Amino acid sequence: MTTEKMHREVVIIGTGPAGLTAAIYTARANLSPLVIDANDAERQLIPGGQLMITTEVENYPGFAGGIQGPELMEQFRQQALRFGTEILEANIERVDLSARPFKLYTREGHEVEAETLIIASGASAKWLGIPGEAKVPAGLGGNGVSACATCDGPLPAFRNKRLVVVGGGDTAMEEATFLTRYAARVYVVHRRGQLRASKIMQDKALHNPKIEFIWNTEVREILGTMEDGVTGVLLYNNKTDEESVFPCDGVFIAIGHKPNTELFKGQLEMDETGYLKTAGHSMATNVPGVFAAGDVQDSFYRQAVTAAGSGCMAAIDAERFLDSLPVPMPTGEEVTMEGEVVTADHKKIIMPDGEVVSNKVEAEVSAAD
Repeated sequence: MTTEKMHREVVIIGTGPAGLTAAIYTARANLSPLVIDANDAERQLIPGGQLMITTEVENYPGFAGGIQGPELMEQFRQQALRFGTEILEANIERVDLSARPFKLYTREGHEVEAETLIIASGASAKWLGIPGEAKVPAGLGGNGVSACATCDGPLPAFRNKRLVVVGGGDTAMEEATFLTRYAARVYVVHRRGQLRASKIMQDKALHNPKIEFIWNTEVREILGTMEDGVTGVLLYNNKTDEESVFPCDGVFIAIGHKPNTELFKGQLEMDETGYLKTAGHSMATNVPGVFAAGDVQDSFYRQAVTAAGSGCMAAIDAERFLDSLPVPMPTGEEVTMEGEVVTADHKKIIMPDGEVVSNKVEAEVSAAD
């Protein structure tokens, strides 16, 4: 396979709200960003992010009447393209962040060099892997099956209905408690006889009169049709070995999220779950020139609007980082925005006032002396 080499000032991984917002901002700054993304079902990476499997989005500012998730992401995409963003559909298999320019290698044979890198590859909801769970038309995902109560719970399809939440951790308790605002009743199905959630989250759910627990039970299949949506779940009691059909109108899978950060293990600092660590109010990672935005570094809010906001921040961080770097000139010299000129041999810097200083670090100068 012939290798196609590319070099860009800004490379962005991901086309969700964070990635495309970063693209809009860097494109408007004339940085000609390259956005890399591809549909990878094996790793649950979806172009456009998790909003592509969401139906109506009612909580994104600017759309008073709500908007379909895929339509919202198409508007993001078109706005990024309008300002000159280039989108490359490719699967990144390996990255090298040991030195700038950073290098990204794709399955399709691209070798991409990046002066700055914005990682917005998002996080994927963990799924059970059972029949009926996949995205429509293969299953009922987006048609009564969801992994985000905050996104989909307020929709008319789930109001005053019997809903099932699968899980026993903080995510499940949070989702179940949130859904009680809209559902007629919420049933938490957990494979164990006790919850794994924190004490405060357990107490909140256990004392909620609209939540009922189904213990020592697993969901083996989600039942329903394309026309009617979800009609029930097939349950298996691991204590009695019995199966039964439980009628319900919606299923929320709440067994956690997994950040899409496998590519960066050993190169970027992460927390114990795998979310990328960023510094303070900045989106900067521990590697200068590498920034992270959206669900890949946010395990708490996980909303489209917060992801977009962090994408904006990462873009501004990258732009400022690039502004501090010398810009190569056709003569071989390099010039900074402050007017400093680095000579072609990189040995001297000519300051804006004409002063000439050495471009060697102090240690090197001392050794030479």
